[in-house]
Amino acid sequence: MSILRKISLLILAATVFGASGIAAADPTAEIREILHAQQRAWNRGDIEGFMNGYARSRSTIFLSEDTVTRGWQTVRDRYKKKYSDRDKMGTLTFSDLEITLLAPNAAIVIGHWQLERKVDKPHGRFTLVFRHLREGWRIVHDHTSAATPPE
Repeated sequence: MSILRKISLLILAATVFGASGIAAADPTAEIREILHAQQRAWNRGDIEGFMNGYARSRSTIFLSEDTVTRGWQTVRDRYKKKYSDRDKMGTLTFSDLEITLLAPNAAIVIGHWQLERKVDKPHGRFTLVFRHLREGWRIVHDHTSAATPPE
């Protein structure tokens, strides 16, 4: 067998097996696991680990209250300032997750968040846009709202 034929067969095998590995991946399960990893990191008091769910990009966007925060570093700094200790962080729970694939490399997630803290239990909803990047699925756009506390 010629060297050219062997190389061709190797390329063909790599293409077939590589494609089947990609097709076998379940984007919904991968996205769900990213959110579970974020929840676990938060509940350890690990904001750095929590931020691993976001794209490390200047174009990452976080919207909350009446503020638009742009860039992974700026979003991280916001979390560090707002949740500067374990009491402020509390215990995070995500629930009611609905994951919709928009394209092979894009998805939207809606869900419910709740913090259990000593003094209160803030909660609300979120909409996340995920993109599949070189490092895997990551949040590129986060719109989080808090429910108005009862009067």
